[in-house]
Amino acid sequence: MIEIKKYFQKMVPISKKDWEFFSSKLIKREFAKKSIILKIGHKENYLSFIEKGIVRKCIPQEFDDLTFEFAFVNNFVSAYDFFLTQEPSTYQLETLTDTILWSVSYNDLKIIYDKTEIGNTIGRLASEDLFMKKSKRELSLLNQSAQERYLNLFTEQPELLQFIPLKYIASYIGVTPQALSRIRKRIS
Repeated sequence: MIEIKKYFQKMVPISKKDWEFFSSKLIKREFAKKSIILKIGHKENYLSFIEKGIVRKCIPQEFDDLTFEFAFVNNFVSAYDFFLTQEPSTYQLETLTDTILWSVSYNDLKIIYDKTEIGNTIGRLASEDLFMKKSKRELSLLNQSAQERYLNLFTEQPELLQFIPLKYIASYIGVTPQALSRIRKRIS
């Protein structure tokens, strides 16, 4: 829970009273490697901060899943579009490693917005973080080659990529596993 407090305090001061109220609404959730956090067709009830682990967003398919996002330590993760609408999700969230999340429920976040001075700012910062990741991902798909997307992912979280199966990385950068193998040979 200390890491989420540090994350917010880098951007905005939080009073002791607001932090105590906010932190009282946080739920620690622990998942084993390869656990499904959110299934397709279920409502996203949580906005979560990753204390430990890696989470991927994907659309399961018969032969190969379509991976479209990874979330790492000290970042937020949620099926945020479905968190906001409270409609059933059309994709799933899955852990790639043992994972610890600090989560706030949809209803508790609304209470935090109403009862604290800093609540709306906290919500805005979390949503801006998720939006920036999504925007960066979309622009990379439009403006970068698969090799550039791979190198960027490797630059952002090099120590964590060893925990992500290559087939998920290939899907994320938009190539087949064979094409990723050729990219890796070229840059090594």
